[in-house]
Amino acid sequence: MWTPTEDEKIGVVICNFRGSVTQGLALEVGETVQILEKCEGWYRGFSTRKPNVKGVFPASYVHLKKAIVTNRGPHETVVPLEDPIVTEVTSTLQEWALLWKQLYVKHKVDLFYKVRHVMMELIDLRRQLLSGHLTQDQSRDVKRHITVRLDWGNEHLGLDLVPRKEFEMVDEDQISVSDLYKMHLSSRHSVQQSTTQGDNARQRHGEPCRVPVPHHLLVNLKSFTYNSIGEDTDIFFSLYDLREGKTLSEKFMVRLNKNGGPKNPEKVDRLCALFTDLSNKDMKRDLYIVSQVIRTGRMLLNDSKKGPLHVQYRRPYGCAVLAMSDVLQTISELKEEKDFVLKVYTCNNENEWYQIHENIIRKSSTKYTAPSTNYGLIISLQLLRGDMEQVRRENPLIFSRGVAITRKLGFPDVIMPGDIRNDLYLTLERGDFERGGKSVQKNIEVTIYVLYADGEILKDCISLGSGEPNVPEHRSFVLYHNNSPRWSEVIKLPIPIDRFRGSHLRFEFRHCSTKDKGEKKLFGFAFTPLMREDGTTLSDESHELYVYKCDENTTFSNHALYLGLPCCKEDFNSCPNIPSSLIFQRSMKETFWISTQLSSTKLTQNVDLLALLKWKAHPDRVMDILGRLRHVSGEEIVKFLQDILDTLFSILDDNTDKYGPLVFQSLVFIINLLRDSKYYHFRPVMDTYIQKHFAGALAYKELIRCLRWYMDRSAEVVRQDHIQEAMRALEYLFKFIIQSRILYSRATCGMEEEQFRTSIQELFQSIRFVLSLDSRNSETLIFTQGPQPCPGPNQVPGPGAGLPAPLALAPAPGQPQSTVLGQVPGSGQANCTQAVSANALRPTPLSAALLNSFPAIFDELLQMFTVQEVAEFVRGTLGSMPSTVHIGQSMDVVKLQSIARTVDSRLFSFPESRRILLPVVLHHIHLHLRQQKELLICSGILSSIFSIIKTSSLDTSVQEEVEMMVESLLDVLLQTLLSIMSKSQSQEAVRGQRCPQCTAEITGEYVSCLLSLLRQMTDIHFQHLMENFQSKDELKEFLLKILCVFRNLMKLSIFPRDWNIMRLLTSNIILTTAQYLSPALHKNFTEADFDFKVWNSYFSLAVLYINQPSLQLENLSPAKRKKVLDKYGDMRVMMTYELFSMWQNLGENKIHFIPGMIGPFLGVTLVPQVEVRNIMIPIFHDMMDWEQRKNGNFKQVEAELIDKLDSLVSEGKGDENYRELFGLLTQLFGPYPSLLEKIEQETWRETGISFVTSVTRLMERLLDYRDCMKGDETENKKIGCTVNLLNFYKSEINKEEMYIRYIHKLCDMHLQAENYTEAAFTLLLYWELLHWDERPLKEFLHYPAQTEWHRKEGLCRKVIHYFNKGKCWEYGIPLCRELAFQYESLYDYQSLSWIRKMEAAYYDNIMEQQRLEPEFFRVGFYGRKFPFFLRNKEFVCRGHDYERLEAFQQRMLGEFPQAIAMQHPNQPDEAILQCDAQYLQIYAVTPVPDSVTVLQMDRVPDRIKSFYRVNNVRRFRYDRPFHKGPKDRDNEFKSLWIERTTLILTHPLPGISRWFEVEKRELVEVSPLENAISVVENKNQELRTLISQYQHKQLHGNINLLSMTLNGVIDAAVNGGIARYQEAFFDKEYITSHPEDTEKITQLKDLMQEQVHILGVGLAVHEKLVHPEMRPLHKKLIDQFQMMRSSLCHCFYVSLQGLPGLDKSGSGPNTPRGILATHGPMSPESFKLMHRHSPIAVLTPVRNSSSSLSSHNSSEMGNVGNLLILADGMVVEHPEDFYRMQASLSSSSLSSTHSAPSQMINSAPSTIRVGSPSLPDKYRHNREMLMLLPPHRERPSSAMYTNITDNGQPPNFQRALFHQVIGPCKPCSDPNLSVAEKVLTTPSSWSLDSGTREALPFLSSHVGSVMAPPVPPRNLPQVSPAPYTCLAHQSTVHPGWQ
Repeated sequence: MWTPTEDEKIGVVICNFRGSVTQGLALEVGETVQILEKCEGWYRGFSTRKPNVKGVFPASYVHLKKAIVTNRGPHETVVPLEDPIVTEVTSTLQEWALLWKQLYVKHKVDLFYKVRHVMMELIDLRRQLLSGHLTQDQSRDVKRHITVRLDWGNEHLGLDLVPRKEFEMVDEDQISVSDLYKMHLSSRHSVQQSTTQGDNARQRHGEPCRVPVPHHLLVNLKSFTYNSIGEDTDIFFSLYDLREGKTLSEKFMVRLNKNGGPKNPEKVDRLCALFTDLSNKDMKRDLYIVSQVIRTGRMLLNDSKKGPLHVQYRRPYGCAVLAMSDVLQTISELKEEKDFVLKVYTCNNENEWYQIHENIIRKSSTKYTAPSTNYGLIISLQLLRGDMEQVRRENPLIFSRGVAITRKLGFPDVIMPGDIRNDLYLTLERGDFERGGKSVQKNIEVTIYVLYADGEILKDCISLGSGEPNVPEHRSFVLYHNNSPRWSEVIKLPIPIDRFRGSHLRFEFRHCSTKDKGEKKLFGFAFTPLMREDGTTLSDESHELYVYKCDENTTFSNHALYLGLPCCKEDFNSCPNIPSSLIFQRSMKETFWISTQLSSTKLTQNVDLLALLKWKAHPDRVMDILGRLRHVSGEEIVKFLQDILDTLFSILDDNTDKYGPLVFQSLVFIINLLRDSKYYHFRPVMDTYIQKHFAGALAYKELIRCLRWYMDRSAEVVRQDHIQEAMRALEYLFKFIIQSRILYSRATCGMEEEQFRTSIQELFQSIRFVLSLDSRNSETLIFTQGPQPCPGPNQVPGPGAGLPAPLALAPAPGQPQSTVLGQVPGSGQANCTQAVSANALRPTPLSAALLNSFPAIFDELLQMFTVQEVAEFVRGTLGSMPSTVHIGQSMDVVKLQSIARTVDSRLFSFPESRRILLPVVLHHIHLHLRQQKELLICSGILSSIFSIIKTSSLDTSVQEEVEMMVESLLDVLLQTLLSIMSKSQSQEAVRGQRCPQCTAEITGEYVSCLLSLLRQMTDIHFQHLMENFQSKDELKEFLLKILCVFRNLMKLSIFPRDWNIMRLLTSNIILTTAQYLSPALHKNFTEADFDFKVWNSYFSLAVLYINQPSLQLENLSPAKRKKVLDKYGDMRVMMTYELFSMWQNLGENKIHFIPGMIGPFLGVTLVPQVEVRNIMIPIFHDMMDWEQRKNGNFKQVEAELIDKLDSLVSEGKGDENYRELFGLLTQLFGPYPSLLEKIEQETWRETGISFVTSVTRLMERLLDYRDCMKGDETENKKIGCTVNLLNFYKSEINKEEMYIRYIHKLCDMHLQAENYTEAAFTLLLYWELLHWDERPLKEFLHYPAQTEWHRKEGLCRKVIHYFNKGKCWEYGIPLCRELAFQYESLYDYQSLSWIRKMEAAYYDNIMEQQRLEPEFFRVGFYGRKFPFFLRNKEFVCRGHDYERLEAFQQRMLGEFPQAIAMQHPNQPDEAILQCDAQYLQIYAVTPVPDSVTVLQMDRVPDRIKSFYRVNNVRRFRYDRPFHKGPKDRDNEFKSLWIERTTLILTHPLPGISRWFEVEKRELVEVSPLENAISVVENKNQELRTLISQYQHKQLHGNINLLSMTLNGVIDAAVNGGIARYQEAFFDKEYITSHPEDTEKITQLKDLMQEQVHILGVGLAVHEKLVHPEMRPLHKKLIDQFQMMRSSLCHCFYVSLQGLPGLDKSGSGPNTPRGILATHGPMSPESFKLMHRHSPIAVLTPVRNSSSSLSSHNSSEMGNVGNLLILADGMVVEHPEDFYRMQASLSSSSLSSTHSAPSQMINSAPSTIRVGSPSLPDKYRHNREMLMLLPPHRERPSSAMYTNITDNGQPPNFQRALFHQVIGPCKPCSDPNLSVAEKVLTTPSSWSLDSGTREALPFLSSHVGSVMAPPVPPRNLPQVSPAPYTCLAHQSTVHPGWQ
C-alpha cells in the first residue's frame, strides 16, 4: 500500500532506470527526484526536470538527502538541507552542461576546453565540500575558489552575474537596493572575501586599513651535481640587493658530505628554507639569490702535501647567483615549485672572494672561472603570499618537511604584535695583520666565542644559518696566504635577553700552518662588550677593534685580565689612563673590523628611551626626557610600548600639574605614531593595554583639562601643529578618558559622576567652538600653504603624512581683525595666501583633524552615557558645522566623511539615536546634492543609511524615518540623477571636478539610492507626497522628473546585461511606483486640465518598460522563467494593463497621440506575449476610429503603422504568431475582441480589412527579412529576402520612401558581396524614379540636399562605374550616351569629352579584355522549413566566376545546412512540398538567348556575340536523354530521344539579384535524328575553330590537342563514331519507314560530308606541324581517314538510292565524287578583299566530356545561320545553333548516355571565352584553309540563307564566312595560356540559370525607354555585294565548282 513519506523527500538518482514497469518513471543518473509516496522498496514521485510527470521507481536507485519540507501536502516545498553553495554548484553545472555542448557545435573550441576544465574543478571542489572533512578555514577557501569559477563561467557563457555575501547568494528581499548594487559590483570585479562593514567604512574614509601582504620565497635544494670537490661542503643561500650592495636576509645553511648528500641523513628531501617577510618594495629591488660554497678539508684542494689529513680547514670554493628578475614572473604565476639550475663559479683570486657574487653578476669574467659543465646546484623556487599563519594553513606539507624559517636582516615593514626577537647580526668584515717574520703571508682563521660576565662560554648562541643547529663557537673560513683577509661573513648571535647585559665577544686569531703537523697557532685576539655602560647595546655600525698579542700558551681563564683593556678607539678615549704593564699588549699595526646590526624587541640602542624608562634615577631631568621622546624612532617605541605608557602615567601621577601637559603631548605623539601603516597592527596592543593594564584612575581629569585647553586656545595661536595632533589622537584620548573614569568609578563607587558629565559637556562645547570657527571666519581664513592637489572625495590626509602648515587665525572676538602669515618650516619663504572660499584650497587642518577623529569616540561615550545622550552630543556637534557649501570643497569632503563615519558607526544603528541624528545628516546631504557637490561621498552616505533602514525595517517600523527621507531627498535625488544622466549622455566632463560625477559608477550609486527610497515607500508615503504639493505645476514638475528618470533607466542601460537580478528588481520598483503615480496623473491632468507632456512621458515610459530586454521571459531557460514568474509575475502584462487603463481614461484626448504613439504602441504589440498583444490590439482600433472620425480616413495611422512595422521588425522584433494575431486569422483569446472583428463592425470595414490584410502580407516578408538579417545567414539569403521585400513595397503598398531605402540596402549588400553588376541594376531602380529636372530635393540617406538633375547625374555615374567593375560595358554604354546627351544639351563640353572617352574606353574593353562566361544553375527549394520567399519555388541562379556545379552545390548546402540534396531532376511530389523539412534540387542549365539580332549578324566577332549569349537571358534549357520504345542493343542511337525543358524567368539575368524565380516551364522532345544532326553540327564547328587556331603555329610546336581531337573523330573507339549514325539513319529500312525525315536525313548527310572535308584540312595542318617522332600517328590517322571517307562514300551512295525524289543521274552536287574533288589555292589578295568586310572569328569552345560527339549535345547548340563552302565544291547549309556545340577530347567521336543525365553526374570545366584573333601579316596554307570553306549550292528549302545572285556572284556572307574560317588566327588572349586553355569549352551541361534583358529595347524591364539598344553601330553603311573571286585563278567562283 502506498503511504506518504515523512523523511524520504528528496534524492539523487544513482543508476539509470528505463521506467519499463507500469507507470514507471524513466530516470537518468544525476537527476534530482522529489518523493511523494513509498511502497515495499518502491517510491512514487517526479523528477525536478519534469515536475508534471509522476511515476514509480525503485528505492535502491536513489540516494536520499536530508531536506526541509514546508507546507506539507500536495503542494509542499522541499529544499535540500545542504550548503547553499553546493546547491548552487549543482544547478549551475546542470545549466552549463547544455551551453557547454553548444560551444563545440559553434566551433568555440578554446572556450569549450576551458569550460570543461572549470566544470571538472567545480565537481572536485563540490566533492571536497560534501566530504565534511574540511576545517573552517579550508572550507572557506574552497568556497572562495568555487565562487571565482562560478562567476568566471557565468560571464563567459553569457549567464547572469550572481551577487554574493560570504560566498553565498543573497536574497534581494533581505537587503537594500544599494547593498545589492554594491554586491553586484564586488562580484563583478572580484570574488575575494567581502570585507566587514567597518573595514568598508575605513576604506571609504581613507583610514589605513590594508596591511601590506608579505611575500615568502621557498628555496629547496634538490641536489649539488658538481661532484669534483670530494670533501664536505657548506652551502649558504641568501638574498642580495645589488643596487644597495647589501645582503637582505639571513643565510640558509646546508651541510653536505663528500658524496653530495646531506650530512644529516634525516634531512634527505628536506633541504628547504622559507625566506620570509619580503615586502612589495623588496620584490621590486634588484634581488639575487646568492649561494656560496665553503668546503671543509685540505688547504689546497688539488695539493695533497698542503697539510695533514686530520686537520680540516674551512676554505672558500665557489659561488652561484640567480637573478630574481629572471624567474619572478614564472614563479608568481605557478602554484607549485619550479626547478632552476645554478652554475657554481670558482674564484681566481681569493683576495676577491668577498665580492665574487658581485663579479659574477656584473660578468667580470677575469675574476672567476666558469664550470666546465652546465651542472651545478639544482634548486626549486616557489613564491607564497600572506602572513605566516595563512601560509602555514595553506601549505601544511611545506612545514611538515621541516622548512627552515629564514628571516630578513632587521625588522620587516610590518612588525606584528607578539613578535619577540633578540638577534644580533655580526659581520666579520676584514683584518690587517703583520707578517710576523714569515717569508710568506699567514693563513688566518678567526674563532668567535660569546662569553657571559663570569667568563662562561654561552652555549648555542652562534648561528651560521637557518637549517642547522646553533653552535658554541665558530671558526671562519681561511684565505690562503693573506695578511689582510676580507671575509664579509655574517653570523647571527641569538643571545638570551637575560644574558645580554655583561656578555662580550672574543675573537681569536690563528695562523694555520700547512706544514706536516698542520698546527693552528694563536697569535692574537680582540674583544668587544655587547652592551655599553649606559645600558645601550652595541650600535649598528662598523667597529674597528684593537688586536692584542698573545701566543699559543695563552689561556683566557681570567677574562678580567683583558676586559679592563680598551676594545676600540672610543673605549680608549673614554679611559686613557690604562697601565702598560698588563699581560696583553696591543699590536699597534694590527686591526680587526666587524659590523653589527641589532634586531631586538627588548633591547634598545637609544639613550633617550632608556632615560625615560629609568626616569626615577634622574627626576630632575624628567622635563627634558619627555621632550626628547619625539626623537625616538618608531620601531623603538612600539617595541617598548607598554613600558613607555606605564612610565608616562606614573610620571603623570607623580606630579600632575607640573608634568601633565608634557605627558599629554607624549601620549598624543605615541597615539599618532600608531596611525602609521607600519605600526597599525600595534593598535590591538594599545587596546589590550587600555583594557587590561592601564591603571591611571585619575588620569581622565588631566586629559580632559588638557584637551579643553588645546581647543579653547585654537582661535588664538598661530602655529597649531600640536593642536592638530591632539585632534587626530582624539579616539585613543577618549579611550583613556573613559577607561580612567571607569576605574575611578569602580574605586569610588561612582563618585564625582556629575562633575564628569559636566566636564564632558564642556568638552563638547569646546569641540563645537572649534568647528564653528569655520562658519564664522569662512571668508577671512587664510592659508599659508601653496596650492596643492586636493584629496579625492573619499580621501583625507593620511596619518604620518607630515604636519600641516601653520594656520593664521582671525583674532578672538573684540580684537582688531588682522592676518598673520606663517611659513612652512624650512621653506624659507612665505607661501601665497588664498581665501578659503576658493575650491582648490585645503580645509582648516584643525577642524579637519577634529572631524576625522570625532566619529571614533562614539563607542567610548556609549560606555558611560545613554544612546539618546550620545546622539544629542553628536547632533549638536554636527549641527555646529557650517551649513554653507562654498567654504571650500576640501572642507566639504572632510565634513561629509565625518558624517559618513557617523552613519557607519554603531550609534546610528539604534532607532532612538537615528531619529535624532537623521535630520541633521539629511540636511547636510540635501545642501550638497542641491549644489551638485561631492556626489560620490553623498551617495556612500545614502547607501549606508538605506542599508541600515532596510535592515531595521525587517524588525521594526521605519515609517517615520522614511517619511523624513522622502521629504528631504526625493526631489533632490531626482534632480541629481537627471543632471548626472544628461552629463553622461553628452559626455561633457567638467574640468576640475574632483569626483567622477559623470561615470557609470556614480550613476549606478544614485540610481540604487533612488530605488532604495522608492522601495521603502508605502501607500501612506505616496499619499503624503501627493498631498504636500502646493500646486499642479509642482506636481507636474515632479511627475516629469520621475518619469524622465525612469525612462533614462530604461534607455541608458545603467546596469550591465548580466545583472539580471538587479534589473528585475528595478523593474518591479518602477512598476510599483507607476501604479502609485497613475491615479494622480488621471486625477489631475485629464479633461480640461489635460497636459500632453505628462501623458506622453507616461506612455513613453510604459512602452520602454514593456520592451526592455530583461523582461523578455521567452529568452530565459524554463527554470529561470519559472523563478521570475513565481517571484514577480509577468511585469509586462501588469504594465500593459496600466497602459490600457490610462489610454481608456484619455477620452477625447486620444486624438493628441495619433499618429505619434502608433510606433511605440506597435513596439509593444511586437512583444511575443499573447496577453500583452490582446490588450494592445483595441488601442489600434481606437486610433483608426478616432482618425476616421476626424479626417474621414486613417491614412496617418496606416502610413505610420507601416513605417514603424518596418523599422521594428528590421530591428529583430516580432515573430510568426504576431502575423496571425495582427490579421486575427485565428481565434484569439483574452478579454478584448480582435481587431478584425472590431473593424468588421465599422462603416469603414472594407478599407480597414484591406489594410489589415496588406499589413499581414508585409509582416510575412518583414519577418523573413528579420530572420535573415539577425542570423548568421549568407549574403544570398539576405539579398533574396531584400529583393522580395523591395518588390512588395513597389507593387502592393507603393511606399516610395521605403522602396528607395531598401534599394540602397540591397545595393550595399551587392557591393559587400562584390556583385557589381547587380548593384548597378539595383541603383537603376532609383535612377528610373528621377527625372532630368531642376526640382530641389531634400537631404535623404547619404545624399545631400541637391537638385533632381544632379542627383540623377550622380546616380548615373555611379551605375556606370559599377557596370564597369562588373565588366558589363554593354550596359554602361547606353547610360554614357544618355549622359552625353544631357551634357551636350547643356554645352558642358568638358563633361561631354569625359563621358565620350569613357564610352570609347568601354568599346575598347569589349574588344580587348577577357571576360568569363558564367554558369547557370537551376535550384528548387522544397519543403515548409524554407523561408517564405523561397518555399516550394524554383529559381535560376547566375554562378560566380569559375564556379562549377559541385562548388555551387556545396555553397547552397552550406547556406542551408539542414537541407537534403535531391539526387534526381524529376519534379517533387506533394509529400515533399508539404513536409516539415528542406529539400534542395540543383542542376545546371544552359542559357537560351532570345532572338538578338547581333547573334545572327555574320560580321560581328564572337567576342561581342558571347556577351549576348549569356546576358539579358530569360530562357534556360535543360536536356535529359531517354529511350522511347524498345532499345536496340546493337545501336542505341536509333531510340535515343532528348527531353528538353525550357525555364522562363520572371526577370532576365543579370538583374537586381543573382537569381530569379521560374515563371513558366516548357517541355519538348527531340527525336534521335534531330539529336544526331545537332551533335554532328556541333562537332564540325569545334573542328573548324580548332583547326583555324593551328594555321600559323610554329613547326613542331605543341599540337597534342589537335592530335587528340582528330584521332577521337577519325578513330572513334567508343560507340563507333559517326558510323553508328550511318547504321541508324541511312539504313534503307529506316528511310522507307520514315519518309517524313527525308530532309533531315539529307541534312545529316551534308553535315557528315562537311565533317570529312574539315578533317581533311585538319590532317593537312597536322602534317605540317607534326613532330617527326609522331609521324607514325599521323600516318595512322591518314589511313583511318581514307577508310572513313570510303565508308561514307559507299554509305551515301547506297542511302541515296533509297531517298525519294533524287536525281538518279548522279550529276548533282551531292554525288560521291564531289567528295574527293579539290580546287586551287587562293591568293593573299583575295584574303585581303574578303577581310575588308568580315567579322573577327571566334574560337569555338571545346567541351571536356567523355565523348567527342555526345548524344545530348544538342542542348547547347547556338544559332549562326551561315553556309559552309566545302573543299570539294559542294555547298552545305550551316546548321542552326552552330556556336553552341559541345565536344570532348577523348578517343570516341560518338557517345550516348545510358543512365542518369550528365547534368546530374558530371561537372566538366566551364566555358572560358577568349578574345578574337587578329589578322596575320602573311597567309600560308591557303589551300588547306580554303578546304574549310564549303562551296555554295542552291538550297531553295532554306529561307534563312541568301541565294546566289543572278549574275552568279556569291553574296557577302560567303566572303565573311571565308574570313571567319581562315581569317585572323592570332589569338588576342593571354599569351601565357596553353593551347588547351585557348581552345575553350562551352558551358557544362550541369550549368544552372542565367539571364539578361529582352533583346530590344535594351534594359526594357528595368529602365524603360530611356536606355538605348545594346551597343550596335549607330548607322553602318550598306556594303554592296561583290563578286566572290579567287584572284590566284583569275576566275569567278560559281556554285558547284569542282
